[in-house]
Amino acid sequence: MKTPSSIAPDWNRLFDFAVSQEGLFSAQQAAAAGYSAQLLAHHVAAGRMTRVRRGVYRLVHYPAGEHEDLVAVWLWTERVGVFSHETALSLHDLSDVLPHKVHVTLPTNWRQRRLRVPDGVVVHFGNVSEAHRCWYGPVPTTTVERTLEDCERDFVSPEIIEAAWGDAIRRGVVSAHSRNPLPITHRKHNEAI
Repeated sequence: MKTPSSIAPDWNRLFDFAVSQEGLFSAQQAAAAGYSAQLLAHHVAAGRMTRVRRGVYRLVHYPAGEHEDLVAVWLWTERVGVFSHETALSLHDLSDVLPHKVHVTLPTNWRQRRLRVPDGVVVHFGNVSEAHRCWYGPVPTTTVERTLEDCERDFVSPEIIEAAWGDAIRRGVVSAHSRNPLPITHRKHNEAI
């Protein structure tokens, strides 16, 4: 098996990663394209790339994307996170409230990791099946129904939840019969982090 240092740097492969992620790529993706940490540092110093956050980079000349802040968080999650809760409400246009933090759900087995959660990010833990996720541009988000259920379970303001359910029902993205209020026995997962 070839190590990243034995693979010749492949700009086209790196660019292919970045194209689908609003110009961003992870250090892992760069390594898969043959870019070592030292070569990334060289390109950052030369002004071809910028470091967005630990392990996440951006091609300088790639046009800025509408959701590159979310892509950066998604890459931080090693592309396993799913945007959820208030962030998903906003992406689905089911709330007038602009979330002041980004909410992302990570698989439950990530609870055991020592995470350095980026500023402005709220982490929830739960396994989101393929049936309960969809894509919003370059990032995954929970489906409308799963989003509404997550918000109810994790104590989002009742006014926001009622308005969101009403909007979703009026727009026909969920049926009125699909509402199944959850018992209030759950705390926000990020309190344990």
